[in-house]
Amino acid sequence: MSNKLGSIEAGGTKFVLAVADETYKVSAKKRIPTLTPDETLAACIDFFKENPVDAIGLGSFGPIGIKTGTADYGHILSTPKPGWAGTDMVGILTAALHVPIYFTTDVNASVYGEYIAGSAKDVDSAVYFTIGTGIGGGAIQDGQFVGGYSHLEMGHAPVMMHPDDDFVGSCPFHGNRCYEGVAAGPTIEARTGERGENLKRDNPVFDYINYYAAQMAFSAYVNLTPEKIIFGGSVINDDDMVKVRQYFNELNNGYIQVPDDMIVHSHFADNASATVGDFALAASLLK
Repeated sequence: MSNKLGSIEAGGTKFVLAVADETYKVSAKKRIPTLTPDETLAACIDFFKENPVDAIGLGSFGPIGIKTGTADYGHILSTPKPGWAGTDMVGILTAALHVPIYFTTDVNASVYGEYIAGSAKDVDSAVYFTIGTGIGGGAIQDGQFVGGYSHLEMGHAPVMMHPDDDFVGSCPFHGNRCYEGVAAGPTIEARTGERGENLKRDNPVFDYINYYAAQMAFSAYVNLTPEKIIFGGSVINDDDMVKVRQYFNELNNGYIQVPDDMIVHSHFADNASATVGDFALAASLLK
């Protein structure tokens, strides 16, 4: 009998819940808004009681406790998302659903989905960046996530400001001194007064974001030398990759040789790489 796999893509704006078989064919799916922890996790529990699964992959916004055996494992940590800091996501869901849960970051789930069936399926190493409500990065090498004491926080690495950009930044911890503070989705409205989807793509704000995306890619390459660097999220699209590669080459200044197709957009529509990754991680718990 085929196992049923569950996916929880836990984002700062919405949770995407899904059920699939071992071929990742989806049989049920639901989007719910990210409200309070009690409301949101209750909706998750209701969904999986109506659609039972054998294991769940949970890719969450962070920071989170992912090191098993520690007191904060399974918890949301010092997130700026109001009301969520300290929430024991894994504990609450496990107590209600009684199935194993693979808990990791949303970007780890995404890079795993790309590695299993997406833009990185033919290579051994990759980095995935999401640029959306926040910015995060996940890295994989030979099927294993890169990390140590905790997960990566690539969105909060120091940034070099675009020469024409005087934005004060929106990160509550770092202002304009990290990528999330100058390039995440909320920075667009903070700069322009308009949501990104209401602006033409020739607006200078998108050029800034492409510049910062290239910086992230260049830093990832010189630190980790992945075979693929993949961008996803609601802010950046496939057409932006041309400009990102151009800025990458300017930053590189001829120092290292990289393939023209190293920097790519996500293989999946609607940022579904995290869902595929969650299914694959859930399946790994059943082997």
